[in-house]
Amino acid sequence: MRAPTFDLTLLRTLVAIADTGSVTAAAKRLAYTQSTVSMQLQRLEAQLTVSLHEREGRRLRFTPEGERLLAHARKLLALNDDAWSDMQARQITGDLTLGIPEDYASLLPSVFAYFHQLYPAVGLTVQCGTSAHLVEQVKASALDLALVTRQRHSPGGDVIRREPLVWAVGVHQQPSMSDPIPLALYTPGADVFREVAEQALQAAGRDWRVAYTSQSMAGLAPIVTAGLAVVVVTRSMLTPMLRPLDESSGLPALPMIELALHRAPHRPSEPARRLGELIREQLAASSEAL
Repeated sequence: MRAPTFDLTLLRTLVAIADTGSVTAAAKRLAYTQSTVSMQLQRLEAQLTVSLHEREGRRLRFTPEGERLLAHARKLLALNDDAWSDMQARQITGDLTLGIPEDYASLLPSVFAYFHQLYPAVGLTVQCGTSAHLVEQVKASALDLALVTRQRHSPGGDVIRREPLVWAVGVHQQPSMSDPIPLALYTPGADVFREVAEQALQAAGRDWRVAYTSQSMAGLAPIVTAGLAVVVVTRSMLTPMLRPLDESSGLPALPMIELALHRAPHRPSEPARRLGELIREQLAASSEAL
């Protein structure tokens, strides 16, 4: 005799009721009428010949049998959704190019790993460069996507994260905070951090000198950790060897910067669209922890 089969639509309604706490809220989530949700719950109870719920005022509470079925329902729906995602993902093929400043690459390793897991047939190429250069590359359709620091003179892009800038020094050693302040700065044109630092010091009436320059934090870090200069970074760029300075340092407060996702002017490919969604989700989630 063939074993009965659960209707996943009914199970999805059951989970929606559990997640939202009421038939009314579940109906809104599923875009059903309240009567449809109630009817589907009744169908499940009729099929199993058990009571799955009881009323507590306006709220609905599951019986022990309802709780048991709910646990099974979540597992079955997760398997179903994973199977659909897997079968759809493996149909996506093509090549994809992403531009990103070297200092932001550390934000995305989990995104790259997950993207490859979901879309193994997509060839992803990552190109590092300055934000200004990468924006021009995207505009010229030489890149599909670019995650960059939003430029003051050329804003554009879709802002997906805002981060505070901070002054940082070596965790064990730091330079004197008297004028002129020794700074480790990005090469002119490499990013907006240099411009922001100089404008903040000028507005505060402080004097500074350029002690070291580089196009990336990898080049600036050695002189900063040695205690020879102060650097401007985002909080996500802080390493165990760097310590942020607070207002007691006498240095002026720094503004927020924006990370923006730029897309090539042509219609985005399916791989580009999906990678963009993953980047947005990852950066939005991680920014909440800052």
